[in-house]
Amino acid sequence: MSAFWIAHVQVHDAEAYGRYAALATGVVAAHGGVFLARGGRARVMEGPERPRHVVVRFPTFEAAVACYESPGYQAALAHARGAAERELVIVEASDG
Repeated sequence: MSAFWIAHVQVHDAEAYGRYAALATGVVAAHGGVFLARGGRARVMEGPERPRHVVVRFPTFEAAVACYESPGYQAALAHARGAAERELVIVEASDG
C-alpha cells in the first residue's frame, strides 16, 4: 500500500533551503517517491499557517520511512535545519 510524506514548511533562508531541495529531490526519487504537490496554491483551514506544502507519494510506507532515515536524505536535511520551520508526517494510504 502506498504512503505519503505530507510537509508544511515556512522557509527563512531560501538559499540554504534550496540546497536541501536540490539534494533531497534525487534521494526521494531513488526511493520511488513522486512529488504530487510542491508549493503551489494552498489555503490553511486549520492549524498554523505555513506558506509551502509538499506531498510525496511512495510505493510503500516502508519506502517512505527508509527514504527519510537514509544517509542521503539526512545529509540533505542538514541544510533545512535552521533554514525553515517544518512539520512532516508519513501517512499510509487507505485502501478505500
